[in-house]
Amino acid sequence: MLIIVNIVVFFVTLLPDLTASNWLSALFGYSESIDHVALTYGLIPSQVLGGMRLYTLLTSMFLHADLIHLGGNMLFLYVFGDNVEDTFGHFRYAAFYLLAGIAGSLTHVGSLAFLGGDLAIPTIGASGAISGVLGAYLLLYPRAKIVTLVFFGWIWLIALPAIVFLGVWFALQLLYSYLGLAAGVAYWAHIGGFAAGMLFGAVWRGRRRKRVL
Repeated sequence: MLIIVNIVVFFVTLLPDLTASNWLSALFGYSESIDHVALTYGLIPSQVLGGMRLYTLLTSMFLHADLIHLGGNMLFLYVFGDNVEDTFGHFRYAAFYLLAGIAGSLTHVGSLAFLGGDLAIPTIGASGAISGVLGAYLLLYPRAKIVTLVFFGWIWLIALPAIVFLGVWFALQLLYSYLGLAAGVAYWAHIGGFAAGMLFGAVWRGRRRKRVL
């Protein structure tokens, strides 16, 4: 349902541009309609810091910039989300997803406030929430095998343990945020969401062990 909601919101948001002649560029590049919606429902850090438009902490996580942004996020949610949902249960998983997304957004806002950055740029995307799913997955299923494309002289399919795959992924987020690579990506939202997911995963794993004992 989360994947469906994200996809529906994306195409409804993009609908005005899909009826225009530049629909292909709107799908994979700049969309005027998405830009307008991002200003209305995206998270603008300066406003959140001022206690205004706090609802955008939720609405922003269901908006995406283009088809590649949407596809990448939904792929990760599809691969890792079902196992975490099986462990948490449907309603707890939905609440966890939203809370992880809010944690990621607040971490992003805090990073701009303390480390410096443009507080007026709208932030959109489900990456914070999905990073939370990844963090919980790492704690709950560290030995699960993740089939991964590896580019090393050729394209290889390798099954890596989740602790390796997600550990490398998280290390890259820290590295990219430190180096300032790929401007426009809210790496601190990924870091904050992932940390929140690990916290929820640790709490849930502790509760499960107590039941067994």
